Amino acid sequence: MDIEHLADMANDIANFFESELGKEEAHKGIRLHISRYWDPRMRRAIIDHVRQHGDGGLRPSVAAAVRGLPEPPAVT
Repeated sequence: MDIEHLADMANDIANFFESELGKEEAHKGIRLHISRYWDPRMRRAIIDHVRQHGDGGLRPSVAAAVRGLPEPPAVT
Protein backbone atom coordinates (compact mmCIF):
# COMPACT_ATOMS: atom_id res chain seq x y z
CA MET A 1 0.00 0.00 0.00
CA ASP A 2 1.50 3.34 -1.05
CA ILE A 3 1.15 5.48 2.07
CA GLU A 4 2.00 8.67 0.19
CA HIS A 5 -0.97 8.10 -2.12
CA LEU A 6 -3.24 7.35 0.85
CA ALA A 7 -2.01 10.48 2.62
CA ASP A 8 -2.73 12.57 -0.49
CA MET A 9 -6.22 11.09 -0.73
CA ALA A 10 -6.90 11.72 2.96
CA ASN A 11 -5.63 15.30 2.70
CA ASP A 12 -7.94 15.87 -0.28
CA ILE A 13 -10.85 14.58 1.79
CA ALA A 14 -9.79 17.00 4.54
CA ASN A 15 -9.82 19.92 2.12
CA PHE A 16 -13.46 19.18 1.33
CA PHE A 17 -14.61 18.70 4.91
CA GLU A 18 -12.65 21.67 6.24
CA SER A 19 -14.35 23.91 3.68
CA GLU A 20 -17.79 22.43 4.46
CA LEU A 21 -17.61 21.95 8.24
CA GLY A 22 -14.69 24.12 9.35
CA LYS A 23 -11.35 22.97 10.72
CA GLU A 24 -12.70 22.21 14.20
CA GLU A 25 -15.36 19.76 12.99
CA ALA A 26 -13.73 18.36 9.84
CA HIS A 27 -12.22 15.33 11.59
CA LYS A 28 -15.72 13.91 12.16
CA GLY A 29 -16.57 13.98 8.45
CA ILE A 30 -13.16 12.63 7.49
CA ARG A 31 -13.47 9.76 9.98
CA LEU A 32 -16.93 8.87 8.69
CA HIS A 33 -15.81 9.01 5.06
CA ILE A 34 -12.75 6.80 5.66
CA SER A 35 -14.85 4.36 7.74
CA ARG A 36 -17.49 4.02 5.02
CA TYR A 37 -15.51 4.12 1.80
CA TRP A 38 -11.96 2.94 2.41
CA ASP A 39 -11.08 -0.72 2.13
CA PRO A 40 -9.96 -2.25 5.48
CA ARG A 41 -6.40 -2.59 4.13
CA MET A 42 -6.32 1.13 3.36
CA ARG A 43 -7.65 1.97 6.82
CA ARG A 44 -5.08 -0.33 8.42
CA ALA A 45 -2.25 1.32 6.47
CA ILE A 46 -3.24 4.86 7.46
CA ILE A 47 -3.79 3.85 11.11
CA ASP A 48 -0.36 2.19 11.21
CA HIS A 49 1.22 5.24 9.59
CA VAL A 50 -0.19 7.58 12.24
CA ARG A 51 0.88 5.23 15.02
CA GLN A 52 4.42 5.01 13.69
CA HIS A 53 4.96 8.54 12.36
CA GLY A 54 2.39 10.80 14.02
CA ASP A 55 0.95 13.36 11.63
CA GLY A 56 3.70 12.54 9.09
CA GLY A 57 2.48 14.45 6.02
CA LEU A 58 -1.16 14.49 7.07
CA ARG A 59 -3.29 17.52 7.79
CA PRO A 60 -4.04 17.79 11.53
CA SER A 61 -7.72 17.05 10.90
CA VAL A 62 -6.78 13.82 9.11
CA ALA A 63 -4.50 12.70 11.92
CA ALA A 64 -7.28 13.43 14.45
CA ALA A 65 -9.77 11.48 12.33
CA VAL A 66 -7.44 8.51 11.98
CA ARG A 67 -6.82 8.40 15.72
CA GLY A 68 -10.58 8.02 16.17
CA LEU A 69 -11.03 5.19 13.67
CA PRO A 70 -11.99 1.76 14.98
CA GLU A 71 -9.63 -1.10 14.22
CA PRO A 72 -10.52 -2.60 10.85
CA PRO A 73 -11.29 -6.32 10.73
CA ALA A 74 -8.35 -8.63 10.21
CA VAL A 75 -7.76 -9.47 6.57
CA THR A 76 -7.43 -13.21 6.02
